[in-house]
Amino acid sequence: MDFETIIGLELHAQVLTRSKMYCGCSAEYSNAEPNTHVCQVCLGMPGVLPVINRQAVEKTIMTGLALNCAIPAHNKFDRKNYMYPDLPKGYQISQYDLPIAVDGFVEFELDGTQRRIGITRVHLEEDTARLTHRRDASGDYSLIDFNRSGTPLMEIVGEPDLRSPHEAREFLVAIRRILRYIGASTGNMEEGAFRCDANVSQRSLDGQIVGAKVEIKNMNSFRAVERALEFEVERQRQVLRGGGTIVQETRGWIEERGVTVGQRTKEFAHDYRYFPEPDLPPVEIAPVWVDEIRGHTPELPMARRQRLITEFGLAPTDADLLTDEAPVADYYERAVAVAGGLHKPLANWVVGELFALARGEGGFEHIKVPAEQLADVVMMVENGEVNALTGKDVLLAVQQTGQAARTIVSERGLGQVRDEGQLLVTVRHVLAANPAAVADYHKGKKAAIGFLIGQAMRQMNGTGNPDTLRRMLTSELDNDV
Repeated sequence: MDFETIIGLELHAQVLTRSKMYCGCSAEYSNAEPNTHVCQVCLGMPGVLPVINRQAVEKTIMTGLALNCAIPAHNKFDRKNYMYPDLPKGYQISQYDLPIAVDGFVEFELDGTQRRIGITRVHLEEDTARLTHRRDASGDYSLIDFNRSGTPLMEIVGEPDLRSPHEAREFLVAIRRILRYIGASTGNMEEGAFRCDANVSQRSLDGQIVGAKVEIKNMNSFRAVERALEFEVERQRQVLRGGGTIVQETRGWIEERGVTVGQRTKEFAHDYRYFPEPDLPPVEIAPVWVDEIRGHTPELPMARRQRLITEFGLAPTDADLLTDEAPVADYYERAVAVAGGLHKPLANWVVGELFALARGEGGFEHIKVPAEQLADVVMMVENGEVNALTGKDVLLAVQQTGQAARTIVSERGLGQVRDEGQLLVTVRHVLAANPAAVADYHKGKKAAIGFLIGQAMRQMNGTGNPDTLRRMLTSELDNDV
């Protein structure tokens, strides 16, 4: 029996703000000692009153706009009631029936095909405390760190439009890229700032069998999301093909074992006993405020990608790499502004040499080569002032010393030799010093020319032009018969 997979993702993204959602405690807690960024509000003490973080609302509106959502004029906050150790008040201040953003979509490419996935809603709430489970000689126990409690948290609910684990992963990547572009969230899954729950079910192609929806939690990487969904899809299909029934439940992903395991029966909205938050007023979002936020929204990655392809003539693969992260795209465009029409050579250097340098340094954020200096290196190579090999060395020297590229070339005498008389002296010296390679060339071993070019470049400390040296070496060798 053949089945179609139905997947919907629910994403939680911590909002980048200085303070927490309903109090003035710092939201910068990642390197802090446990329970040091707390107050009576985020500890859920009796009698305290929350105050809405305006910046968190603005960034949620911006997210909604970036996801092509409508922004209703009227929305409110609600209490979501449940008891768990990481929720000190016994309820979470969230949004239920009147969220900040509704009815949107996100577009991305999947295997060369444009996909559009619906966005049901984007609402704003507070994050919970963090539980750490321990085991030692005294037994099993859990510790609670309330530093995270009350951090602004957006929930982005996708429509069940996804049809494969791979597509779900690409959807997740697309959302994260947008959030990072607009500065709404760091999107760091490893730090818990970007989390994903997946709902997955199966239905037979003839429509006779529709399996129950299963929620999967505890996935902390893109790879984990894809692997967990792959496992769960196959598990559900085996159950249904064997005549069994899928139980509607919440399952956890166990990374080490590569399996999902049952955790609890799936809750429904009425289980949380939602009701309007009595300590916060309804929020009225004026159209002029939405327009102001729209005006401050940066160019989004898909639009930027298409612009680089259309205006700069870049290949789609290069445009993908350059626009994956906003700082890289910004860097490239600053370099283009200096180097004029060298769009493609600059793209090649960024995705080639600069990315290689970034890998060696531990990330693009550790690149110390200003975009203007990369532009100078590329212009010198394109103008024949230095050869490409020397250009790579100059780029590394800029990274290590902070000196300007042209200063390095001048002080180290790295400018390319153009005097063919001087080049001819080097060529004839190399030929005389390497009779074996000359003999190999005359025997038809054309690869010997590469060795001879290398010897000439070494003798000239990299200041020769490889193409010119190849031409002159070939001419000398062909005339020496």
